[in-house]
Amino acid sequence: MNRLVLWNIDLTLVDVTIVARDAYAEAFRQVTGRPLVKLAPAMGRPDSEIIFETLAINGIDAGDDHLPRFIEALGTSFAARRHRLAEAGRMMPGAKDALAGVARLDGAAQSVLTGTIKGNAVLKLDAFALAEHIDFEVGGYGEEVYPKATLLQVAQGRARAKYGTPFTKANTVLIGDSTRDAQAAAIGGAAMIAVASGRSTDAELREAGADLVLPDLANPSEVVAAVARLTQNAPATR
Repeated sequence: MNRLVLWNIDLTLVDVTIVARDAYAEAFRQVTGRPLVKLAPAMGRPDSEIIFETLAINGIDAGDDHLPRFIEALGTSFAARRHRLAEAGRMMPGAKDALAGVARLDGAAQSVLTGTIKGNAVLKLDAFALAEHIDFEVGGYGEEVYPKATLLQVAQGRARAKYGTPFTKANTVLIGDSTRDAQAAAIGGAAMIAVASGRSTDAELREAGADLVLPDLANPSEVVAAVARLTQNAPATR
């Protein structure tokens, strides 16, 4: 493997916002004993950051045990709602064909760089039969308390340990929908394909450093061609 493609999940591959909000509300109640009044906006941030802000804006002073307890509760509450993912959520246009197309590229390994905790990331993609081409072992996830740019480098390190290839900007592509994704790619060392299918505009994504902005994934051949072009300087496999 000499190309690494990292996918954001929410609003890039799937949209399960309704189920995720319900799971957050249940997890908040379990951890604090109080009803959730306001959920911090995601905006491309990891669950760990959303959890801390949600606790703060609801008047909870976070202690050392709040984050691990909340993450555990969030995983449990989300898993209990897994049957609702396909009916209350949706797969983003072109997602399945884009993943399959990239999988056919020589030397391409695919994983995720997501703000979602790992267990929930797997459930989200499984619900829409999108997990087939994803190597979850080398991804970066929302329970890991790193800035997203650092998390990208962590994922590159995991991929190197598994595949024996150094992964840098020359052979790593991040595909996501937020300005945070674009900024993480620019700082962490990856090329960036942005899709304007989330809450960031085309102009905002370009300004944040995206190498290419597409309206969505509905033209999978365009996605595959862009990945191939952005990784054309990938080291040769042995």
